[in-house]
Amino acid sequence: MLSVRDLHVRYGRSVAALHGVDLAVPDDGVLAVLGSNGAGKSTLLRAISGTLRLHRGLITGGEIRFGDRRIDRLDPAAIVRRGVVGAPEGRQVFTRMTVEENLRAGGITRSSAERATARRRVHELFPVLRARAHQRGGLLSGGEQQMLAIGRALMSAPRVLLLDEPSLGLAPRVVEQIARIIREIHAQGTAVVLVEQNAVMALGVADHAVVLEVGRVALSGSSEELSRSEDVRHLYLGGHAETRATAERGKHKALSRWDG
Repeated sequence: MLSVRDLHVRYGRSVAALHGVDLAVPDDGVLAVLGSNGAGKSTLLRAISGTLRLHRGLITGGEIRFGDRRIDRLDPAAIVRRGVVGAPEGRQVFTRMTVEENLRAGGITRSSAERATARRRVHELFPVLRARAHQRGGLLSGGEQQMLAIGRALMSAPRVLLLDEPSLGLAPRVVEQIARIIREIHAQGTAVVLVEQNAVMALGVADHAVVLEVGRVALSGSSEELSRSEDVRHLYLGGHAETRATAERGKHKALSRWDG
């Protein structure tokens, strides 16, 4: 569905951020992008979403395709209209607007009927957003703001959802809740690109994963393969965390079978 081919990105005149990155997002799959700070994870999402220019970045080589069309030359609004939508790092909700106004802003490119359908989906995934529809976004907890950021992105009915560090700064209980919701979004037929430093959560949710190191793809494969990789275990997991990641994948497979 979404493919990145030999992507090169730099900031300014001299800071090279990505060097020949290749990856593919399978139809209705979840791809995890792992890596330490500075590896290029957020840069990759900015390139896909068309927001790189807002950060003074520039694609200097390669291409990004959604289906059979290139999107790396489109502006962010055009990319959203094609069905690739992101929830940025840091839960950037509109703090002075209500929850309902935030959701309405997310569906601004859709018709009234489409927004109504999307709102029902968001309320089913996040009942707290229905309960707090008239509360200002800035008064929500960190976890609720993350739910609102994801819900706002879902209001445009994306075919591919880009999530940048959705677990950042959240309590473990809330992280588990966000992970369950990502699985449900995937089960409903939306592909997900999940950028995360929390490798246990990401590998427990994703079907496939890549590891970025200094702007290059160092490892790629199924989540199960990467969770067994000595490099990934050493850098991101560790024995106890690996066991948790394996358990999370088992729960995800069981849920998929239950969903039919």
